Amino acid sequence: MSAESDRQLFERLVRPHFERLYRLAFRLTSQTAEAEDLFQELLLRAYGKLDDLLDIDEPGPWLARVMYNLFIDERRRFARERLRVVEESRMPGEGLAGLPGDSDPAADQARFETYVTLDAALARLSEEHRVVVLLHDTEGYKLEEIQGLIGVPVGTIKSRLHRARARLREILEEDGTFF
Repeated sequence: MSAESDRQLFERLVRPHFERLYRLAFRLTSQTAEAEDLFQELLLRAYGKLDDLLDIDEPGPWLARVMYNLFIDERRRFARERLRVVEESRMPGEGLAGLPGDSDPAADQARFETYVTLDAALARLSEEHRVVVLLHDTEGYKLEEIQGLIGVPVGTIKSRLHRARARLREILEEDGTFF
């Protein structure tokens, strides 16, 4: 195939999954710049595996798995570094500015505060618990899909999900927040 037809084929296979994959990248990294880097790295890797991608019936979960593996690899590499660069400051709710609002500013503000509170509570979870909650409860992945993404048995995922939800309740109660 020509390079042009490869690009068109790749776009046809991958573009329908862009929004969900970028959302996953942001949920994993919690930083806009890191999410964009992770998403770009995924696209580069996936383009290099176009032949493999053609043989897959459902490319969405495969792409999500590749992204998760890239994320884990980057975290491991970062953990091995002796010197850590100071992370750019992140305003509470960054990434939420694009949420559609209704005509009630008070309701918009309350919704924004809820998202910020939940985001802060999620940040206090362990990495393994945060990832399972985000994949299942936020992104809507099924337990079997999560198993394929993170390579952990379904029973372990259920256990982590239960413990993560319990810990979130504790955190929110400690902060005096009730949902």
